[in-house]
Amino acid sequence: MDSQPAEGLTPSQLDFFNENGYLIIPDALSPETVQHLLSTTHTMLDEFSLSDHPMTKFSTGDASGSGHVGDDYFLTSGDKIRFFFEEDAFSPTTNTLLKPKHLSINKIGHALHTLSPPFRTISLSPRNAAIARSLGFRDPQCLQSMVICKQPEIGAEVRPHQDSSFLFTDPPSAVGWWYALEDATVENGCLSFAGGSQRRVRVGKRFVRLGEGGTGFVGNEGSGFPRGGGGEEGGKGEEEEVYEMGEVKAGTLVLIHGNVLHRSEANRSQKSRFIYTFHVIEGEERYDERNWLQPPEGGFSRLSDGAVAS
Repeated sequence: MDSQPAEGLTPSQLDFFNENGYLIIPDALSPETVQHLLSTTHTMLDEFSLSDHPMTKFSTGDASGSGHVGDDYFLTSGDKIRFFFEEDAFSPTTNTLLKPKHLSINKIGHALHTLSPPFRTISLSPRNAAIARSLGFRDPQCLQSMVICKQPEIGAEVRPHQDSSFLFTDPPSAVGWWYALEDATVENGCLSFAGGSQRRVRVGKRFVRLGEGGTGFVGNEGSGFPRGGGGEEGGKGEEEEVYEMGEVKAGTLVLIHGNVLHRSEANRSQKSRFIYTFHVIEGEERYDERNWLQPPEGGFSRLSDGAVAS
């Protein structure tokens, strides 16, 4: 007997996403799957070695966009599983870790969707391929997968940003898949969204590899809105946007439009906020050599039948 095709988004879900730039889908992962992914994550945190680690800290930069991580360990992580520390995990005087290593990591990335079987199964699933088709992708390609740990007490704030700035196609096409592996609350740094900002705020800057080395933000000279959408006249400026909290339970999937402004506060609570996220771009749009993340040999993973592009 033939299996039924995976279902994508319902018309009402798609309408909400198009209107608000994000969509919360509860119970997208079973409790058993969530626990398996958490167990896999904790094993990775326990087993990675500090002996040859460059102790790279992940930084989202300051309000001006400067100070973002950009060393070789980061730039060559697109086809590897690497570990990036919270900025506040280190003593400001001795630059040594203040906590055990498993409580000091900000994120694990960026190729979990190809190199870790449990995360690969979730990422390249028929269900996600169906969701991508619902969103209008013709050649959906999966990239930049990571577990973001948001550690207790030291989990860093993430300032308002658009994902398309970091994974730019011309025109923009990125959408984030964001799975909560633990409850995400106001106390431990849940997401918040400027609903509808994907129609008001163009992608005005890009996070790129700089010619002199490292990374930085430059002005976007390409398209600022996705094909067929956005560009409302008289929209609010970025600084005027109002953010809506997105508290969710473990197992929830949040879809995030690449142009929508979103953020999360610092985690000063005693509870971590582990999540798994990856992004999908339209393979038919131009993805150029300036992007910090470059395709691995064979290209990005195609989100279709679960097979990696070759």
